[in-house]
Amino acid sequence: MQQPADSMERLEQYLQQNRPAPSSDTRRLSDIAYETLQDALRNADVQPGDPLSENRISKALGISRTPVREALQQLAGDGVLQIIPGRAITVATRTVQDVLDALHIRQLIEPELVRLLAERMNEHDTAALLSLTDAMRDAAKRGDRAAWSKADRQWHEILCSACPNQLLGQMVLQSRNRMYSKGAGQHVSEQYLIDGTEEHAEIVDAITAGDGETAARLMADHIAKVRANMFKGSY
Repeated sequence: MQQPADSMERLEQYLQQNRPAPSSDTRRLSDIAYETLQDALRNADVQPGDPLSENRISKALGISRTPVREALQQLAGDGVLQIIPGRAITVATRTVQDVLDALHIRQLIEPELVRLLAERMNEHDTAALLSLTDAMRDAAKRGDRAAWSKADRQWHEILCSACPNQLLGQMVLQSRNRMYSKGAGQHVSEQYLIDGTEEHAEIVDAITAGDGETAARLMADHIAKVRANMFKGSY
């Protein structure tokens, strides 16, 4: 009888199926590895405490071990992984309080981030947000949680990178990264995908209209709904 795949095998399968094409990507290899691993850890149904292998991740990604090691260290800095030098890499344990703390930080500062963006959002970033919102809408229609999660992550990363206050953008991104683990993307309800997409679309509309107060209110409402959905089991 065939044994079910363990967490590392599931992670490898996800990475192989979503393997990046570095030759067509101008980003650093460590950044490519970091972002691909972020998506994998959210969607490959890994569990807190599960051991991971740097060598197997490197082979699955088709990226050498040095940039993979840098990506793993960055994920450890985000609180997603735990690394004991020379001994082990494991998926970090997330408590309910960890998630609540991260959500609290987001509720305090992310509305201010979009309020600032409404004052000076450029056309390139606006077009990227609109494109990713369309990608989320398409993924929601298909019920493709992994694709939706990836587009959602990229959408928020654009907000953070475009923020005129770079420290604020970094703080928001770090808070988001600390919220997700344990295959979070696998537990999102289909209705959440649909509703969440439209919430993102409304925020973009407010930003592009230069209406910072509305954008801030919509973001605060969005984060409140994320919290409600997480703790009623639909996220």
